[in-house]
Amino acid sequence: MNALTHIQLMAGYNMRLNNQVYRAAAQLDHASLAAPAGAYFDSVLGTLNHILVGDLLWLARFANHCEGYPSLQALSELPAPQSLDQLLYPHFGALGAVRRLVDEAIVSWSARELQSTDLNMPLAYRNRLGESAVRHFGELVLHLFNHQTHHRGQVSTLLSQKGVDIGSTDFLLDIPRLDTD
Repeated sequence: MNALTHIQLMAGYNMRLNNQVYRAAAQLDHASLAAPAGAYFDSVLGTLNHILVGDLLWLARFANHCEGYPSLQALSELPAPQSLDQLLYPHFGALGAVRRLVDEAIVSWSARELQSTDLNMPLAYRNRLGESAVRHFGELVLHLFNHQTHHRGQVSTLLSQKGVDIGSTDFLLDIPRLDTD
């Protein structure tokens, strides 16, 4: 396995899981999605927005990589998050549409634009407090997926508490089998 292949698998997993989560969440009405649930980002809707906010912040930084990445630069037309708990999209339908757009950009970027050599380069960026940082780009990409997985787990719990099952969340389903013809 190489890092690029792993990132491509994670991009597909991310899209599959987001589709599952959003399909499951669509079973609930707006009041249930927005109801305070004692979660760090308050509710199902708040947590789903936070995942998107994190993605947009990181993907904007990734778009500044020396390789450019047109798939990610296209996302700059979306509203820029101002805080980690911002409800960029208070209506679930609009949030879902943007989520799909972002997921498609991530899959396209990882499959068509990202190169293995890019992952070994540093990425200089400013965090949300304006502090400069330089980190290994490949590790930052893995952080993007880890952040999504962490908060999707929280959403899974919140939905389960409301009687909604999102189905299997195992990455194993996305790992190609080597023992089949």
